[in-house]
Amino acid sequence: MDENLFPASIATVHVSGRYLMPDGTPLTGSVEFAPPSLITFPGADLFIAGPLVAILDEDGSFEVVLPATDNADMNPTDWAYVVREKLDGVRRNRKYAALLPSDTPDVDLADIAPADPLTPNYVPVPGPQGETGPQGPQGETGPVGPKGDKGETGDTGPQGLKGETGETGPQGPKGDKGETGETGPQGPKGDPGDGSVNTVNGDPGPDVVLDAADVEAVALDAVGAANGVASLDSSGKVPTSQLPAMADPDAVTSVNGKSGPTVTLTAADVSALAASTRGATNGVASLDGSGKVPTSQLPALSGGGAKNMWTPDALGFAAWSVDPAATIGYAASAVKYTRVGRVFMQGFNITESTQINAVVMFARGYGGIAAYKVLCGIYRETGASVSRMTSAVSPPSAGQLSGSPSQMTANHFGAVPVKLTSTVTLAPGRYWAAWLQTAGGGTDFGYHHLANDGWAPENFFLGSTFARSWYLDSQSSLPTTANQSAGLIDHDRPVMALALV
Repeated sequence: MDENLFPASIATVHVSGRYLMPDGTPLTGSVEFAPPSLITFPGADLFIAGPLVAILDEDGSFEVVLPATDNADMNPTDWAYVVREKLDGVRRNRKYAALLPSDTPDVDLADIAPADPLTPNYVPVPGPQGETGPQGPQGETGPVGPKGDKGETGDTGPQGLKGETGETGPQGPKGDKGETGETGPQGPKGDPGDGSVNTVNGDPGPDVVLDAADVEAVALDAVGAANGVASLDSSGKVPTSQLPAMADPDAVTSVNGKSGPTVTLTAADVSALAASTRGATNGVASLDGSGKVPTSQLPALSGGGAKNMWTPDALGFAAWSVDPAATIGYAASAVKYTRVGRVFMQGFNITESTQINAVVMFARGYGGIAAYKVLCGIYRETGASVSRMTSAVSPPSAGQLSGSPSQMTANHFGAVPVKLTSTVTLAPGRYWAAWLQTAGGGTDFGYHHLANDGWAPENFFLGSTFARSWYLDSQSSLPTTANQSAGLIDHDRPVMALALV
């Protein structure tokens, strides 16, 4: 039972109920009691606002304490609770109104809720029944004279002697049918049990007059009358004239700050752009059927710009840390190898939402050695992990795609993808791809790298710090977060890419 937290000056009613399935299984859900939107109790210096939602427990039961609807010191007055049943698995939940007067401090909802959908949706809670007063005089039904007193029954006379039975004589001829004799006087009242009616509803008569109360019925003059019962109109509904004034808490009073009765909203009212700005001057770009901006909405590129250049997607990649063909100063004779425990971090600038599932290292000599194991991952500029492998794998051999030049195939030269644990979507922003050798020899993987310069020129930046090339040594697993301030840059940077393979 919910604790009564209301001041003593506010009369309350304890309401309880229980809901079961036909097989006795407790139902789940809630029962909502909605008073008017705001009730004021000046004497208690208190405002009360609803609704109150009672959650059914594991037995399908609930108990709540509510302010009585007839508190003298409250505003407004003359209102009723709107009760909504929200029961899981019940096709049609009920909504009805109920009064909770203070003279009935304990109410079981089953005693007041309408069970039949054709009953009124307003159910008053009756107060305690007082003692029955003396019955008033019965009105005259007509000029019937007074009935005389019934006389006493006289003594029964002695029975005569029975004569002896004589011999049976021969049967004579059948005589003619005689005339019907006169009706004799009424005999004495027979014993009970012979099928006659002795009393009607406890009244022995002789003249019985019953009213509606005697047969536990509602008098006709109580239909539609105060303290009586509600009538139904031709559609089977309670007329609005017999319903109490109720404040519907679900009623809409305004839309986005605009009041009715007719409200017209524009795109600006819902913080949106009008559809007319799509593809219009000073508006927004539209997308074609492939989800791309049409070339008609792109600006003209002057001086060649990035037009007709090799891009990552032109060669099957989603992004790369640097164009492999632009590794100026690459020293062919200086073979560089990954090493156990070193995490290479290479930066990527993602300019549009991009799906990937693999990190790619460009090899200048890797034949798919089984003992060589790596872990790969993706980190945001903030250092947070996007995808991080925990089980090391052996990458495939380089340069083995069908149709590759024979020297690429023979010397294991080309892109080596390592698949992540799942496909991820990268939102526009800056990221690092990580490559960590966890097992194998010191010359297992020869990688394609930038110029032999211990100080990476791509690490020049202004504004927010973002090093495009750095590494960590003495690592047995990928870090949970990427901390570039702890990184080193005195290395030959590998060329890496991202792909969806």
